[in-house]
This record gives sequence, C-alpha cells and structure tokens, in this order.
Amino acid sequence: MSATLRVAAAQAESVPGDVATNVATAVALVGTAAGQGARVVVLPELFLTGYAPEAWSVGAALTPEDPRLAPLREAAAGHALVVVAGAAVRRGSGDPPSTPVTLSVLVVDPVGRVTAPYDKQHLFAGERTFFTAGDHGATVSVDGWDLALGICYDGCFPEHAAAAARDGASAYLCPAAYFVGSDHRRDLYYAARALDNGIYVVLSGLVGDCGGQSFGGGSAVYDPEGRVVSRAGDESPAVVVAELRASEVARVQEMNPIERDRVTSLGVRTWLALEE
Repeated sequence: MSATLRVAAAQAESVPGDVATNVATAVALVGTAAGQGARVVVLPELFLTGYAPEAWSVGAALTPEDPRLAPLREAAAGHALVVVAGAAVRRGSGDPPSTPVTLSVLVVDPVGRVTAPYDKQHLFAGERTFFTAGDHGATVSVDGWDLALGICYDGCFPEHAAAAARDGASAYLCPAAYFVGSDHRRDLYYAARALDNGIYVVLSGLVGDCGGQSFGGGSAVYDPEGRVVSRAGDESPAVVVAELRASEVARVQEMNPIERDRVTSLGVRTWLALEE
C-alpha cells in the first residue's frame, strides 16, 4: 500500500437524461482534479444519467460498454487516474422485469476500462419504485489502498461502512445526492462513518437543480477521526482534493480500536419497572 493517496470529490449540476453533456462535465471535473494531482476522482450519485425518474428506464440506463462514455474513458487513461461516478445501470438485455436497472457506481480505471462493481443496497424512498437493490458490498484497490464503495443512503447505516472496514478498507467512497435542507444530516453521517471505523470517507454530492429537485452539494473528505479535511459548499462546479495517509489510518485505529473492541452480541435485554 502506498504511503499516500490523493483523492478528489467533485460536484456539478447534472442534466437529466443527457449523458453526453454529463460526461463532458465529468471530463472537465476530472481535468481539474488531475491538475491538482488526484489519483482518484469521485463524482456524485446518478451524475451521468441524472437524478430524475425519466433517466432511470431500461432504455435510458447505461451499461459499461456504452459508447457515450468514451470521453470519460479517454480522460481517465490520459490522466492515469481512477474515476468513480454514479449512474443508472442496465443489467442484461430485454424488457422489465427481466432486465433490472440498478442505482450503481461506474468505475473507470487508469487504462480506460469501465466496470460497474457496486449497486446501491439501501434504496431511498421513490428509488425503490425504479431500481433493484444491490446484494453485495464492493471494494476497489488503487495503489494498494482498499477503497470501499457506498452510495448516499448506504452511508446512513453504520454497519455498511463497518463491514467494509472489517474487510480491510482504509477509505469509503460515497457518491451522493442530498436535497437542499438535509445538509445537517449529510455532514453528520459521513463524519460519523469515518470516526466509527478509523477510515477516510470521501463524499461527492450532487448540486443544483435536477429532475425538479434541488441538491445541496457539500462534497467533502473526512479524516479517520471524522474531521473535515476539505469541503465544498453549494457551488457548481467544485472540486476538493485531499491526501489520504496510511499512517493516519494506522494511528487512529490503534488509538481507538472500535472494531477490535466491538462485542459480538449485546445479549438479551432486561427490563426493570421502577415504581414510586
């Protein structure tokens, strides 16, 4: 594992159903991040297809082989970095219900190959109407760093990041889309996931108007003690970059070994009625 890993969380507005425009925006964000030395760039939830039901149908969803992703593949290869981006992804061929659509992470590697290794497991509200939930966790390795993948609502469940950390992840990458007005919860959840596990958390938040909703951005990197290393507001576009340090993960996990000290069972609960 390399001693450090430079990562970027990027945000911008997404246009529902306009993959070409969103890919072009993604390429620009990747260029900005590469100019600041980033090795990994995280883009928001559903960024490539848009956070809007009309962009989530089988016909509108992407596959890793979609030719419209070519500029993003070229950007990743040209800058020799990894891109993690949210999209609605079509799994297989045919018509629903035989062809599920998942709310997924696309990963573009430094030679331009695209995979879709992770599907959101905790679907939020109306997402359940359109998407099939994922059935497994996923971690990608970059320069020896194990980077776990989550998507937005996944990060609200402590056990999701805990499972990743238990399997050796040193960072948790979360494309997200938080509605305006939910910034307080957003900022608490991901700081807590970092502190819970002694790992870095990289959050990339959708920003601006998309599909009749307004999103608040707030892309950030949190250190293993849950402190903000770098954070954006609600500006668009924005890129925040931070250097992850393996020594800091090791130091915090040694100082605060929550995983080691976690008991496997809390036993049965007893009740005591206190009467006057």
